[in-house]
Amino acid sequence: MTKPPAPKRHLPTSPFKAPVAPAPKHFAVGDQVTHDMYGLGRVVGIEEGIAAHVDFGSAQMRILSPYNKMTKL
Repeated sequence: MTKPPAPKRHLPTSPFKAPVAPAPKHFAVGDQVTHDMYGLGRVVGIEEGIAAHVDFGSAQMRILSPYNKMTKL
């Protein structure tokens, strides 16, 4: 098994800006969201830092953190 590549570090003397880490996404019960695979939905439950339960109309799904494919509307 191979290890994933180590993230590149920013050198203080570099003329380029340091990469900005994306802010963690936080959702609350009642938030309307969109998911790349499931479409529009509404958050019906939260497991803090673990998952969000989302009702997409036809199904309820448990979306695991870090919620890369889900955005708040």
